[in-house]
Amino acid sequence: MRAMRRGHARFQAGVRVQKIYTLAVLAVCVIGCRAAADVEEIKTTQRQILERLAALEKNDRALLASLRSGQFSIESDPDRIHEIAFGSSPTKGPKDAPVTIVGFSDFQCPFSKSAVGLVDQILAAYPEEVRFVAKQFPLSLLHNDARNAARAALAARRQGKFWEMYDLLFGHQQALDYESLKAYAGTAGMDVVQFEKDMASAEIEVELAADVAEGRRANVTGTPTFFIGGRRLMTRSLEGFRVMIDEALSRTDSNV
Repeated sequence: MRAMRRGHARFQAGVRVQKIYTLAVLAVCVIGCRAAADVEEIKTTQRQILERLAALEKNDRALLASLRSGQFSIESDPDRIHEIAFGSSPTKGPKDAPVTIVGFSDFQCPFSKSAVGLVDQILAAYPEEVRFVAKQFPLSLLHNDARNAARAALAARRQGKFWEMYDLLFGHQQALDYESLKAYAGTAGMDVVQFEKDMASAEIEVELAADVAEGRRANVTGTPTFFIGGRRLMTRSLEGFRVMIDEALSRTDSNV
């Protein structure tokens, strides 16, 4: 038990320190072998990360306030096309599939969990036509463990185990504390020590922040939120997916 507490404390301390000091430490390390301009660039990157984290926290608080008051808007234009950057986000399905589904999820959200089966059914029904891109959108002020779970998934991707961790996190949604995340990493066959380092790294925080920022740009306000060919899915059901996918495929065929 004492060891578990020490491990958890190390992780929490690592997260806090990495957010604020990692890049500054890197700057100190390279002073002896790199130009001053490089050090300034590192400091600038550090400031940008901290500014982004502060902005995300502010946005989360605003979203929570709007959810509590009921004064939030859901996009109602089914024809609006959002340009969503895929980046290095994990994908399922053919890379050259004519239709791409982008899903923003929260590992602690029960609705996100219930949508996993729908996505699997769609990928099975459209094996050559559809690919799925997974994006992180933890609602941290609603779900205490969501952000760490998202970090765990991204850390798992570093070892080629994103989808294994994805299934484990949704499959054990009621146990997403730090020690459980470490246990899932072991179950997935990962190097747990490296997994812990990656989870606590500033690089993972930047990746997570980029996903959340992408969601904000696309007016994502809750999870799960899906986009099919850039258009928001309005009806989260098997039939709702099918209708929009078939429409996207018909548009693709007409453009050939």
